[in-house]
Amino acid sequence: MLEEQLIESNELFERYRSEVDKGQTPIRVDKYLAQHMPSTSRNRIQIAADAGNVWANGKPVASNYKVKPLDVIQVLLSHAPHDLTIQAEEIPINVVYEDEELMVINKQAGLVVHPGHGNWNGTLLNALAYYFRNDSKFDINNPDIGLVHRIDKDTSGLLLIAKTPEAKANLAHQFFEHTTQRSYNALVWGTFQEESGTIEGALGRDNRDRTIYRVWDIEENPLAKEAITHWKVLERFPYVSLVECKLETGRTHQIRVHMKHIGHPLFGDEKYGGTEILKGLPTQKYKQYINNCFQICPRQALHAKTLGFVHPKTKENMYFDSPWADDFAALIDKWRTYTQNYR
Repeated sequence: MLEEQLIESNELFERYRSEVDKGQTPIRVDKYLAQHMPSTSRNRIQIAADAGNVWANGKPVASNYKVKPLDVIQVLLSHAPHDLTIQAEEIPINVVYEDEELMVINKQAGLVVHPGHGNWNGTLLNALAYYFRNDSKFDINNPDIGLVHRIDKDTSGLLLIAKTPEAKANLAHQFFEHTTQRSYNALVWGTFQEESGTIEGALGRDNRDRTIYRVWDIEENPLAKEAITHWKVLERFPYVSLVECKLETGRTHQIRVHMKHIGHPLFGDEKYGGTEILKGLPTQKYKQYINNCFQICPRQALHAKTLGFVHPKTKENMYFDSPWADDFAALIDKWRTYTQNYR
């Protein structure tokens, strides 16, 4: 059958399969699966659908696909089944703020946020399980509490965690309605003629490499999600620029993909071409300088700088601003010194 051929060719593992009853009324596939997979939340099913892991009749479908009688519905993952129980691990975390409803942390680069294929332990959730090991009210395995949003493994900066179901529902709604305030600082390749701009482009997985994303025409890929990034130049260097990016939406790899899309990959971003020497001088001395920069900050130069939201209980406007990670700060200092000598 078609779906069996696709599964074999992509080395996917079937985690769930159901042939829909003849009398089934039309229903969204995420709701259908939530009803038939009681151990999995609807939110996780929607995330799986966004990643192309929910299939109907041999093809990936979006979470709003309407299930019909006799449809074959599958959940397919790129890895074999794994025990998803999150275990406590003593991993340091930098708590910026905490109260009974929520906490804000400043995540270090290199720390994976959530367990997944290739990173089943050593994550932020394992660290939180340890941090709250003596708090009977906080169970990190409960999907109704915990992470409200995510940032990439090699991105440093601010993250918001909900400690109660009520707080998570409220904060998640603020993110959904785009009423939160989030800004990132990034060092990108190239210089800009303008001082600021807006990038609009729907994001979806790249068919040639499922680990990265690209900008799609929504008609070409209906699974792609609308994404909007506002940017402005903070500081100019000879061949790179320090920019601020404000997110109107929060898609996976959004800043990294959008900046590459307009010809300015993030400095040091291996997945999106940022570890190539894209601008500068054709000299061995300059090449060595850039390689030294890559060693100082061996990751994409991206830091989640600010985070603003309304407190779910007190209704107070909360706003946090985090200092750059040490490697990011050292990288900017090196470019400032280079610029002074360049002039």
